[in-house]
Amino acid sequence: MNPLVVFILILTLTGCSDALWNNPYPSEDAGKNILYNAFAERPKHLDPVQSYSSNEILFTAQIYQPPLQYHYLKRPFTLIPQTVDVMPMVHYYDEAGNRLPTESDPAAIAYSIYEISLKRGIYYQPHPAFARDELDAFLYHNLTQKELQDIFKLADFSEQGTRELLAEDYIYQIKRLAHPRLHSPIFGLMAEYIIGLKEYAEVLRKEVEALPREGYLDLRKFPLEGVEVVDTHTYRIKIRGKYPQFIYWLAMPFFAPIPWEADRFYSQAGMAEKNITLDWYPVGTGPYMLTENDPNRVMILERNPHFTGEYYPTEGMPDDVESGLLKDAGRPIPFIDKVVFSRERESIPRWNKFLQGYYDASGISSDSFDQAVQLTGQGEATVTEAMKAQGIRLETAVAPSTYYMGFNMLDPVVGGRTEQEKASARKLRQAISIAVDYEEYVSIFANGRGIPAQGPIPPGITGYREGKEGINPLVYRWQDGKAQRRPIEEAKALLAEAGYPNGIDRKTGTPLVLYFDVTARSVDDKSMLDWMRKQFRKIDIQLVVRSTDYNRFQDKIRKGNAQIFEWGWNADYPDPENFLFLLYGPQRKMGNHSGNNAANYDNPEYNRLFEQMEKMEDSQEREQIIDRMVTILREDAPWLWGFHPMDYALYHAWFQNVKPNKQSYNNMKYLRIDPVLREQKRREWNQPVIWPIGTGVTVLVMSLIPGFIAYRRRERKIELRKLSA
Repeated sequence: MNPLVVFILILTLTGCSDALWNNPYPSEDAGKNILYNAFAERPKHLDPVQSYSSNEILFTAQIYQPPLQYHYLKRPFTLIPQTVDVMPMVHYYDEAGNRLPTESDPAAIAYSIYEISLKRGIYYQPHPAFARDELDAFLYHNLTQKELQDIFKLADFSEQGTRELLAEDYIYQIKRLAHPRLHSPIFGLMAEYIIGLKEYAEVLRKEVEALPREGYLDLRKFPLEGVEVVDTHTYRIKIRGKYPQFIYWLAMPFFAPIPWEADRFYSQAGMAEKNITLDWYPVGTGPYMLTENDPNRVMILERNPHFTGEYYPTEGMPDDVESGLLKDAGRPIPFIDKVVFSRERESIPRWNKFLQGYYDASGISSDSFDQAVQLTGQGEATVTEAMKAQGIRLETAVAPSTYYMGFNMLDPVVGGRTEQEKASARKLRQAISIAVDYEEYVSIFANGRGIPAQGPIPPGITGYREGKEGINPLVYRWQDGKAQRRPIEEAKALLAEAGYPNGIDRKTGTPLVLYFDVTARSVDDKSMLDWMRKQFRKIDIQLVVRSTDYNRFQDKIRKGNAQIFEWGWNADYPDPENFLFLLYGPQRKMGNHSGNNAANYDNPEYNRLFEQMEKMEDSQEREQIIDRMVTILREDAPWLWGFHPMDYALYHAWFQNVKPNKQSYNNMKYLRIDPVLREQKRREWNQPVIWPIGTGVTVLVMSLIPGFIAYRRRERKIELRKLSA
């Protein structure tokens, strides 16, 4: 065959196919209203009673609906109704049950009652737990092993049903916080506030002991003093004393509804072995439902067909109109029909797929930072010209988080036991605070994506101060209109006052050696650990890094065996109490395994102020108390305050209604995709380059022609010989 004909045939066959050769998705999904995203770590829990990780709430927040939510556009973060008609009413009572005025002294308040009234007409997603037969009996609540033989996933159940959301569903979930088999991470905290919850856990423990391993414990049969159904759509929660922050918990999945039918359905023998559990297949009333859960490959959310009645916000911040964030004001949500999460363990494949248009948004790893982001002359981050040419935009936001290095205050060297040791240890911690340069850390290891912390409270939370008022005077001076880190000579002077001149223990004459406990690190983190050793060497301290796996690390923290460690905290809710409690004495890890005070810090004055502050409503007086608490913490330096991370994310031009909101996670219902523009750009950016194939085939054919000609000549000679014979 003529080589030119072969090449033309290849081109023709290629042109007959309209599919993109490198498209990782089914061709029939092209142009559909689907959001494409990626995840790195598989979620461990999707049951809202246990789920407490950011990679889990990415899914649970779209499926479950607590009573409250945060306004998508308003800042500072503002709570608004979600499944309720109005914000919950809160009433206060004394020991005798007499109702007290709202402005009563917190010391006089024995308990608070939150009354919560639900909207009517909210329905659960389709689910086999609700399916009934013609006699109104549940189809799948008493399954036999024979009936389960051909069931391998939730979709194998042929029938589904639904029902209306009721007040009892929220109460059922609150009771589940105390279930001994579920180990809710907030049980310890909530048991201090929800009246009777601690005792309720003991009641359930005894009942569970009498049940078979997979026996169903019907929580409806066991009353809990702290919750009450008023009517089908109203319930009350009774809280010990006054706890103003409780309102924020009502926006978290822990307080989302769980229908008893789902609990009964999933508790059947044989279900857990097939991974048919609430931890794997959530049941909610939210805008999306999980239709495929293959966490090693893909997780898919699809629109809940029963979800109605929510609309895009009609108001926001002053610049939201200019940013185009109110174009959809008042329109029913959600806008996107389906969300496909593909698992990407490595950042480079994810980055490449984003550039090809196969992911709609992307974070920015250190490897791709210079390719994606550039700094203007004013230090403002913006996308590079290459990104701009593709219509890619950058969104940034300071996360309500704090990454810190903690000192174990029970350690004799960095914490001290006697008053003299404590005074020496305080100066040691202050010296280290000056030496470890977090401005440099953020610049080197976070590509500038962070703000050095001046205390535990991050930006956007009451108690965070800007400018001169906000600096930590133990570590910084205010010079020329900005914070300047104190010179290393001051750190060395403090170290000498602590009893370690030039890093030598004055008592023993030996070098000062400190131990830094970290979770197991990759090779890539070696440079960061080397940098940290260098910071301590600036004041002649030897730092020994002790790396362990996460479980061992947690065990060392619980037992108080670590000396210096690293940790971080993301805000559960936008109140300073959620950060200040991390250093509250009664929350110490040592002796209180559910506590969050990993540094085991215990200052009586700080504790007293915390107990006063946590029960107060926002006011100038409360802010003054917070300021005093932060001053105490800066002086005592139980943490190196570290930094507050900044989130950088890139979005394609077809991805709309994006406003970073690290306090609220149920935001997918507000997002919009232009699938037509996306399909157009994908084709533009992913045209197959086929000329090398044609050239290769041509070269191959041309190289075969001489051999073919020689073969034909030989064959003809043989034929002629036969004829002549």
